[in-house]
Amino acid sequence: MKRHIPEKLVHCLFSSLVEQLIGKCADCPVPSGSCSACLLSPGKMFLVGLTGGIASGKSSVLQVFQQLGCAVIDVDVIARHVVQPGYPAHRRIVEAFGTEVLLENGDIDRKVLGDLIFNQPDRRQLLNSITHPEIRKEMMKETFKYFLRGYRYVILDIPLLFETKKLLKYMKHTVVVYCDRDTQLARLMKRNNLNREDAEARINSQLPLKDKARMANHVLDNSGEWGLTRRQVILLHAKLERSMEYLPLRLGFLTGLAGLASLLYLLTRYLLPSP
Repeated sequence: MKRHIPEKLVHCLFSSLVEQLIGKCADCPVPSGSCSACLLSPGKMFLVGLTGGIASGKSSVLQVFQQLGCAVIDVDVIARHVVQPGYPAHRRIVEAFGTEVLLENGDIDRKVLGDLIFNQPDRRQLLNSITHPEIRKEMMKETFKYFLRGYRYVILDIPLLFETKKLLKYMKHTVVVYCDRDTQLARLMKRNNLNREDAEARINSQLPLKDKARMANHVLDNSGEWGLTRRQVILLHAKLERSMEYLPLRLGFLTGLAGLASLLYLLTRYLLPSP
């Protein structure tokens, strides 16, 4: 007979293995400081959430971070990846919304799906319940790869970081690429060849940059010359590189692996039949 493993321990072990790289298990049911899996984890993973607005210059800022050798994860790319044919989220979306959301090649028709959930909170929540767990899993996989390669911190490009708030709890730092509204409007009109009315409509459909700036830990002002913005990025990178928040992660890595190995061994003993 296999012994029963307490549900709380299984839940916390799974959360720890996946999420403890960036801090305490997000949904750990055990009081803080009392959970073996949490205490044995390597420490906080240093995640930086970066966002902006349309025509604010976020893509250009990310290019500078990449040129500086930073690890960057595009959450939008992950979101498109997890709904490809053959992935669990793809199957569940078809089951929930029907084959009408499929293109001829089997891909999800994002426009049709978007129309189905537009102004439909229940349907939007259903879609989020399907995609968000898969996005988080892929995000953790990519983060773990960078962790093993010794990166000090990882930047996550999250367009709706403050709007959805789903990933905020994982971020140690948040960064907003800001520019004043007049500059944003002028850039958008020029870049997309839009008239003023259409450009304003697109800007108004998003959370104002000034509101995002108030919620962020760091603001990169891209209202002026690009050289000034680039200098801000370099200075922020240097500040994050010097951060002492990184040390517990590397110092505790081997200890954490040894601890988790011991915990897995104990669980195996529970699972094996009694002699």
